[in-house]
Amino acid sequence: MRKLTLVIGIGIGYVLGARAGTQRYEQLKAQAQKAWNNPTVQDKVDQAQEKVKETAPQVAEKVSGKASEVAHTVTEKVRGEDSTDDGENGGAHAAGAAQPGSAFGA
Repeated sequence: MRKLTLVIGIGIGYVLGARAGTQRYEQLKAQAQKAWNNPTVQDKVDQAQEKVKETAPQVAEKVSGKASEVAHTVTEKVRGEDSTDDGENGGAHAAGAAQPGSAFGA
């Protein structure tokens, strides 16, 4: 009998909580929509978009330059490791291919 009462209590609490939760969600959603549509907020959004448009090319250039530097560094390191291979495998070690006598290349 106690378990049945507990289950019924939980069920009632869930239903009431779900209704209250839905109503609160709708209130929050309406408040967020109202804030988003506020002209002051939209002005700030427009300013942020303009700033992004202005700075995006500079950021892209920096990222591209760094990516190029990293690629060059990685290439040098791979070639440095490949040079210990004495060219037996034509650089296959650097490319990740299995070596003769290894577990994968045997």
